[in-house]
Amino acid sequence: MIGGNIEALLQINVPVENEIGSVVDTWHDVVSLKGFMDLSSGDSKHTTFDAKIQESTHIFVCDYKPIPDALEVEGNLVRVSPENARMVANSQRFDVMLIDNPMNLNKQWEIYLKYTGGQ
Repeated sequence: MIGGNIEALLQINVPVENEIGSVVDTWHDVVSLKGFMDLSSGDSKHTTFDAKIQESTHIFVCDYKPIPDALEVEGNLVRVSPENARMVANSQRFDVMLIDNPMNLNKQWEIYLKYTGGQ
């Protein structure tokens, strides 16, 4: 059993058209997971305009808990995949890069993340 010290929320993005026809991202909760997060690599660079940005990747490891393949949102079935998912943990947002069930043993999740900022 892995346990954990961080409660993280896996969410999916469902773009919705607003009143003026613009597409707005709306995030819907998929599952809450408790596990450990660790930095796997990171850097802090300056951009062309001398703005400092953080680039880091993390891994979130937790006990296996079923993650639905799809979620029904406003009558539409939306597939849960790294391409439309993010994780929120400790008021920080992370893009989901890969969701791995090592060797398909259903013992743990290894979720690879890229830091995108605070909430």
